[in-house]
Amino acid sequence: MKRLRRELGVSKVVATLLAQRGFLEPEDAERHLNPRLAHLDDPFSIYNMDPAVDRLIDAMHKGEEICLVGDYDVDGVTSTSLMVMILRRLGVSPRFYVPRRLDEGYGLSEAALERILGDGKPDLFVALDCGTNSVQEVASLRAQGVDVLVIDHHQSKDETPADAILINPHISGQSEAAWGDSCTVGLVFKFVHALVKRLREQGDPTAKEIVLRDYLDLVALGTVADLVPLRDENRIFTRFGLQCLGRTERPGLLALMQVAGLELEQPLATTDIAFRLGPRINASGRLGDAAVPVNLLLSEEYSECLEIARELDERNRERQSIERAIFEEAREQALAQGNAAGLVVYGKDWHPGVVGIVAGKLAKEFYRPCLALGGEGDFAKGSGRSVAGIDLQAALHLCDSLFVEWGGHPMAVGVTLEAVNVEKLRPAFADAVQTVVPEPPEQEIEIAAWLDANQLGGDVVAALEELQPYGQSHPTPVIGLRGVRLTDNPLVFAGRHARFRFQGTSGAPFSAVAWGMGNRPPPVGKEIELAVKLGWNRWQGRCEPQAEVLDWRA
Repeated sequence: MKRLRRELGVSKVVATLLAQRGFLEPEDAERHLNPRLAHLDDPFSIYNMDPAVDRLIDAMHKGEEICLVGDYDVDGVTSTSLMVMILRRLGVSPRFYVPRRLDEGYGLSEAALERILGDGKPDLFVALDCGTNSVQEVASLRAQGVDVLVIDHHQSKDETPADAILINPHISGQSEAAWGDSCTVGLVFKFVHALVKRLREQGDPTAKEIVLRDYLDLVALGTVADLVPLRDENRIFTRFGLQCLGRTERPGLLALMQVAGLELEQPLATTDIAFRLGPRINASGRLGDAAVPVNLLLSEEYSECLEIARELDERNRERQSIERAIFEEAREQALAQGNAAGLVVYGKDWHPGVVGIVAGKLAKEFYRPCLALGGEGDFAKGSGRSVAGIDLQAALHLCDSLFVEWGGHPMAVGVTLEAVNVEKLRPAFADAVQTVVPEPPEQEIEIAAWLDANQLGGDVVAALEELQPYGQSHPTPVIGLRGVRLTDNPLVFAGRHARFRFQGTSGAPFSAVAWGMGNRPPPVGKEIELAVKLGWNRWQGRCEPQAEVLDWRA
């Protein structure tokens, strides 16, 4: 740790955090602290990148019809938007579609393909953020003479499509590469990087004018929202993507930021994507047509974009209202399941588009994997969320026979089953989780470093900013504060939260907010310890350091 401090010139707390996260050598730590675009790997090192790029260039030169299909979440929306933008710059006008979640389900469903092919059979079909598990659908396309390219990051449940060009590091055995944990928009960026690189080699004048870093705002949106690890290339994408997002001139993003209440003159963080922008993009796909946010990102007319952004904002408010009502019912069901290792909650009238959020909240509160299901005719359909240390996919494999279909990641899945099987699923899922992890992990707050309250000031907060951006697998560090004394009575606001101040460096007051602790605020005058996340409170042009309190003890 002393070597890191000496050679990198960082503070003790930053050196401690770097060492904790595995960056023991100064060279590795420097690369993490100061990522550069030059650190990005050659895109052609990805399996199948060569034939994929060659097939698309061939389609461009022959004037063939290209059809893009993306998923309805932020990753799918940004993947589709990025590919359309680049192809349009290169003089190609592809058709693009996003499955209608409530009518057509996820990805390359038969219903989605029927609508797509109703507009005419393309020569090249490109599936983005879906397709890895669409064996029958790809076979149907190939039987009709349609070439298929799949760019996806989902893991395979069983077999993968035959006779298609598949770019997926998890399938090609490259998941340990610097880009192996990229979500689909990261892989699409690698693809367009390879495409532009090859076209430049071929002397294409338009390709020479494309500045790829200008598209990293889209990559950051999908990367943060899809909860992939923010290490290696994902960290590079996010660091530079946030900078790009902060100075974006895209009318759609400017309008979305305006309705989300983001001030452009202030630095953007991953939390702005996770809690402000991402939910609004997702809301349309959950409750309506996910092609709407794609049109927002592609539009050049600000007035049109503002109208769409307001529609997305309204959809998000509607989603929040529906979600609150469902959560209360779901929580009662979860409580009734006692100490089951895995929870299954179901309501035949619950909206399938919002149950994923409910599953996430229940998993966090009860610290157990949770499947939340809504009704869709004779079927139950929904999402699952897990907790650290429990592979949700491994659990679902053990009760696979109960599902009509399922897929996803170790931390998040989508499932469909016959409604009559929900009661069978509850004990089966609980047993499966217990088989995967016999001793369930306990929820605890892990303190990354301890400080005395009188050591705390804006300089410490600024030092921690060096480790930004924070996110999945690189979380905001939790700091333990000793010797804290409140300077006045906590202010309880909104009936649930508390705000207070305590003495910081040189006796200067330091502000703190404790979300959800309005019923148990810290006492005044007594010495306590706090577990906090440190950051800046930016509001109406003001900026001051602030502690977000996770817990306190005497």
